[in-house]
Amino acid sequence: MATQAADKPVNETAPEAVVVRFAGDSGDGMQLTGGQFTLSTALAGNDLATFPDFPAEIRAPQGTLFGVSAFQINFGSREINTAGDAPDVLVAMNPAALKVNLESLKPGGLIIIDTGEFSKRNLDKAKYDISPLEDDSLAKWEVLAFDISALTIEAVKPFGLGNKDALRSKNMWTLGLALWMFDRERAPIEEWLKSKFKSKPEIADANIAALNAGHAYGETAELSGPLKQLHVDPIESKPGLYRTINGAEAISLGLVAGAQLAELPMFFGGYPITPASAILHHLARLKEFGVTTFQAEDEIAAICASIGASYAGQLGVTSSSGPGIALKTEAMGLAIMTELPLVIVNSQRGGPSTGLPTKTEQSDLYQAVYGRNGDAPMPVVSCSSPGDAFECAIEACRIATQYMTPVMLLTDGYIANASEPWPVPDPSTFTPFPTKFMEGKGADEELLPYKRDAKGARPWIKPGTPDLMHRIGGIEKAVDSGHIDYGSENHQVMTDARMNKVLGIDVPDQEVSLGEASGKLAVVGWGSTFGPIRRAVDNARGKGLDVSHIHVRHIWPLPGNLGDLLKSYDKILVPEMNTGQFKTVLRDQFLVDAQPLTKTSGQPFTIAELEAAIEGALA
Repeated sequence: MATQAADKPVNETAPEAVVVRFAGDSGDGMQLTGGQFTLSTALAGNDLATFPDFPAEIRAPQGTLFGVSAFQINFGSREINTAGDAPDVLVAMNPAALKVNLESLKPGGLIIIDTGEFSKRNLDKAKYDISPLEDDSLAKWEVLAFDISALTIEAVKPFGLGNKDALRSKNMWTLGLALWMFDRERAPIEEWLKSKFKSKPEIADANIAALNAGHAYGETAELSGPLKQLHVDPIESKPGLYRTINGAEAISLGLVAGAQLAELPMFFGGYPITPASAILHHLARLKEFGVTTFQAEDEIAAICASIGASYAGQLGVTSSSGPGIALKTEAMGLAIMTELPLVIVNSQRGGPSTGLPTKTEQSDLYQAVYGRNGDAPMPVVSCSSPGDAFECAIEACRIATQYMTPVMLLTDGYIANASEPWPVPDPSTFTPFPTKFMEGKGADEELLPYKRDAKGARPWIKPGTPDLMHRIGGIEKAVDSGHIDYGSENHQVMTDARMNKVLGIDVPDQEVSLGEASGKLAVVGWGSTFGPIRRAVDNARGKGLDVSHIHVRHIWPLPGNLGDLLKSYDKILVPEMNTGQFKTVLRDQFLVDAQPLTKTSGQPFTIAELEAAIEGALA
């Protein structure tokens, strides 16, 4: 497989990029380990991308194959677009973690194994007849096997912890070894541990001791085994303030920024569901910015409360994943009929039904564009990366408030959980879009709450405004007056007006992300496929292939120039993590022969998959 690290051996000095995967039981703290290693990598100045991979079970039986949790990070001294195809280093904390992740490791890669977990019982749980440490099944990889469990217990012995409590520091021992391997500083992690366990200093001290012990072991292992210390140079980057950010946090900050630019308080109504819950958690910590968060009793109550907040003059926001979005559908129709601003965040996951709750997919596009009863048009905006999610959230707020319409913002499990370095933007560079409420009318003037402006938007009237009492609800409204009107002519006019308002939204022209504005092949993507498409197209162009990358942010309405742009290419390839939904939309709207490349495994596209598809399309 082609990877960000190319074909360089693990022990080569100063590689351009390295892919590391931490894997263990869901109780081993692999996500925490990966998160702190990400922090140290960002502080070292490397570009990076991460991919946390959770088990679907809340707490699977310990040591089982379906309870494996993994965290992959790709970091380097050049631009990083994906979390990498194949790891160069796999840290396997038990037999199940080894078995689930082994075939992903590149040939010649390094495996670090905790032999303390390779008991007969754990081998049975992982369905190993013979321990892989005792046969030749690991022959094509470098193996560093030692008893991390015993070494951790020994390191924290001075703190009087029992074996069970001592083993909770095993992930810190592993992190210490990883920090040594890649020449990372321990001080930031030590400060984080002291802060996290401020009320329990003995626990902080034990974890720091384990961290230091793992770091010290690296030097010993270098002297007698395959482990070598690598230094990955920092990437050249523009001066500025940077931080790591994941998609859920970026959307949360973008929603707050959007509300501020609209000069509105924000009300967020949500109900816990994976992977959308993190947005509620982040927003709950931002009350000082005029944010009210409400955890409702169910999905329907959450969206209806948000619609009520918009009616009252706040920016209503709600969030969920596919199953919850389905439950919210009837209320979306209410928001469309009442023509109130509302932002609906859909963090897509594998489906249908409960499906793959912790895995990523892009299979809610039909649901977003078409999935409501009646002709119920709704703008749809899609995030392409964690950093892009910030700007997309602002764009969703702008469209919602300027056009008096609900807007769906599409993200997915990969974007929500993945992290990348983010240049913190200057707030003064964003153009405000202050909200204008209707505050009065002439003495002899008739109140027309559905009279539209040049954009097709009706006025926003706060309840209680003197002389502006009006009717609102889900039954069809009369043109201009808003009175109930079942008439066939009126319904035709209002249906057309709602449709034309959405189709008339000022969507920027589509640009080519990479390559030329015409040629033999355009790879057209949306959402989280951006990273692997970008890298695959860049690699293909480096080989002299005539291919370009187009990535669409505005799913509905589509950019006005997109049809002509697509027709300037001989072939169009549309990779997406569903069975071909965006391909169908492009064929329907522009009559172009878009060819699908689909994947519904719950995992992102690899660069190698896309490179092969590009070469095949041009063959």
